[in-house]
This record gives sequence, structure tokens and C-alpha cells, in this order.
Amino acid sequence: MTEWLSLPDLAEQLGISIKDVHRLLDERSIVEARVGERNVRSVPAGFVQDGRVVESLKGTITVLVDSGFSDEELIGWLFTPDESLPGTPMQALREGRKTEIRRRAQALAW
Repeated sequence: MTEWLSLPDLAEQLGISIKDVHRLLDERSIVEARVGERNVRSVPAGFVQDGRVVESLKGTITVLVDSGFSDEELIGWLFTPDESLPGTPMQALREGRKTEIRRRAQALAW
């Protein structure tokens, strides 16, 4: 599906402490999943762009959670190709098309 970063790797990519990574998780700026044989807490590498968390991600996570998505489900939705975009919702967010993606996410609740 996607490339993953362990939480320590994410901290290194962002140039922040692991404590700050946990704060990002607590604030729901990012979400995690347990991946691999060892169930390592990880985040999709696509959440990072130019050494920062994609700016529009937090609000989009909020909309998806409000629509009833679990963390794993919303990660799956963000990285599932959609021919009508084209690409994935995460690619669209990385390209600055947050309004379109949030509109689609809100529609999922109905």
C-alpha cells in the first residue's frame, strides 16, 4: 500500500523529538497504525512533505474521524487510488487540493 515510517524514523525526518511525535499523535495531526511482523507503531511516509507534516492533513483526519472512520480505515482511504481524482486523496492533499478531498470525506458520512 504505502511506505511506512516508525515513530523514531518520523522524528528524524521531521527533525523533532519522539516526544513531539507523540504530541502530534495526541493532537491528531497524524495517525498511526501497527505494521509488520512486530506490530511497530508507524505512520505513512506520505504524511511528510518537504520535512514537514502535510499541512492540510490534520483537518482532513478530523473530517474522516467525524465520518466514523478508524485510524486504519482513514489511512486506507487516503492511500486508495481514485480514478476520479486521479491518484489518491493523499496525493491530492500533497498538491494543495484540500477542499476537494474534505468535501469527498464529508460525503462519506452520509
